Amino acid sequence: MSRFAPVALTVACALLVLTACSGGVQGTPGGAGVRDPYFPKAGNGGYDVTHYDLDLGYDPDEEHLTGTATLTARATQELSAFDLDLKGLDVESVTVEGERARWNRSGQELTVRPRDDLDDGETFRVTVRYSGSPVTITDADGSEEGWLPTEDGALALGEPVGSMAWFPADNHPSDKASYDIDVTVPEELEAVSNGELLDRSTRDGRTTFRWHTAEPMASYLATLAIGDYDIKRSTTGSGLPVYVAVTPDQAAAGRKVLAEIPGIIDWAETNFGPYPFSSTGAIIDRPDAAGYALETQNRPVFPGAPGTALLVHELAHQWFGNSVTPKSWRDMWLNEGFATYAEWLWREDDGGGSAQETFDALYDHGEEHHKDLWSFPPAKPTSAAHISDDPVYQRGAMVLHKIRQAVGDDIFYDIVQGWAAEHRHGNASTADFTGYVEERAPDEDFDGIWADWLYGEGKPDRP
Repeated sequence: MSRFAPVALTVACALLVLTACSGGVQGTPGGAGVRDPYFPKAGNGGYDVTHYDLDLGYDPDEEHLTGTATLTARATQELSAFDLDLKGLDVESVTVEGERARWNRSGQELTVRPRDDLDDGETFRVTVRYSGSPVTITDADGSEEGWLPTEDGALALGEPVGSMAWFPADNHPSDKASYDIDVTVPEELEAVSNGELLDRSTRDGRTTFRWHTAEPMASYLATLAIGDYDIKRSTTGSGLPVYVAVTPDQAAAGRKVLAEIPGIIDWAETNFGPYPFSSTGAIIDRPDAAGYALETQNRPVFPGAPGTALLVHELAHQWFGNSVTPKSWRDMWLNEGFATYAEWLWREDDGGGSAQETFDALYDHGEEHHKDLWSFPPAKPTSAAHISDDPVYQRGAMVLHKIRQAVGDDIFYDIVQGWAAEHRHGNASTADFTGYVEERAPDEDFDGIWADWLYGEGKPDRP
């Protein structure tokens, strides 16, 4: 069409927001953020990522990262532009389907404008080349995530939004994908990530590690640990690979507790159903590497050798949080309530106090150790700064125990295992969970549990 088209035709086309003058459909930009109640800028609209292919190189002396990230995605609308989450780092180029794309930066948003609009349902690849010194992100609660330089390397942790410090992503739990992560580091160091190690090769003083994660993974669960580690490989009794990486100064302290991994996995399968991933294990870094443990997929990360209860907690997350992943950060209690209750169940089965005794002690004296226990209900944290506070963990576990009290052990374990199976490798919300419980126990009235324990303000009346 000539740019000197008649005025009437031009006006008519302008009024048709989604329709081109030729009769085709024009794309619109995807949303910057998915309106998460606590992290509104996290994630992006208009597409769904199915695979991440990351090719990374890191120089610990210079704290310099180079990266090429190729994302395979499917458009969920007609797209003229879309955003990726990337904080810091310098973008060198962006291509979509091999064609150079225009792009710009604003805060954590990398906005990409393909040469041609993307059709609804179209599968496409976007490649971002970038480099720089990755940033450490301080969360609203004061904890640090993202890229954490260590004495001999670095540790990458992503909950809730830190993964955007080292690769561009649709950085929200609601978009899960498979991963290939290649990492090249000085040959004297190890590079440990999620999934299975496919290959390692050394050339010119640098070693490349190739990690593959076949099962869907939320971006916040991706990890990368670079440093001097003792590596141990074994299997559980059922043949599940166990891959453990431990800093030498923690090897002695960690040896006994890490030997419990096969037994914990077997116990968890009895309680929660089949293990949802193709390998397990752990990464134990120095105590000053991070201020917390994290349930990174396949192998959780610990700052120093953990106790058994913490190991149980993080391995239980492989079912609850990693396989069954929350739809939004408001659903965080589904991760932490289940993992905390797993600690109660382990203690009960291992000859310690019963879950009922743990519940009673928490109700009667919980404020002595968890001063904010009754400050808000587990399903309604007051802000992003509080999504990892005591009510999410402890009161979340209490909700599960109230369900168990109401339905009895047989139905309770049917609910737990069925929930893990029905939403395996997917996403679920609090409403999905309460609806599922009601369907599996239709003769019970759960209104009081939801009103008082899940959503209610303050300390409920004596149970």
